[in-house]
Amino acid sequence: MIWQDGIIEDCPVTPLRKFADDRGWLSELFRTDEAVDGHEPAMAYISETLPGVARGPHAHEEQSDLFAFFDGRFRVYLWDDRPDSPTKGVRQVFETGRDNPVTLRVPPGVVHAYRCLSDTPSLILNLPDRLYAGPKRAEPVDEIRYEELADSPFVMD
Repeated sequence: MIWQDGIIEDCPVTPLRKFADDRGWLSELFRTDEAVDGHEPAMAYISETLPGVARGPHAHEEQSDLFAFFDGRFRVYLWDDRPDSPTKGVRQVFETGRDNPVTLRVPPGVVHAYRCLSDTPSLILNLPDRLYAGPKRAEPVDEIRYEELADSPFVMD
């Protein structure tokens, strides 16, 4: 498939507003009164990505992710592979992290990946709307992985 670069519908990238004082800063990551499409986190996790390492590409059938990129530097990739989306076939790529902190909501069917561009390990938060592996971790994981496909249409630069 040939991807067209652009902005993917339903994947808002929202700048994080830093409230700073002499102690440092804080930023609101999620507010129910500002939730995109009624996104309600079911859990939260933090992950560390090592320099040069990529996570993804993968997608979810039912889960939406709400990532917070606030540390280090990352290149983020999105591919709209949803059959009925007005932006099907669009690829969106941007850089984010400490100098450009954002939240990113990724709905089901949008393939996503990111690569750590920092020289040091960097952190990301995710507030997905589904529990990983379901309640008590007793269900199959909702993840379609493309990382190791030799002929994957989801290529990172």
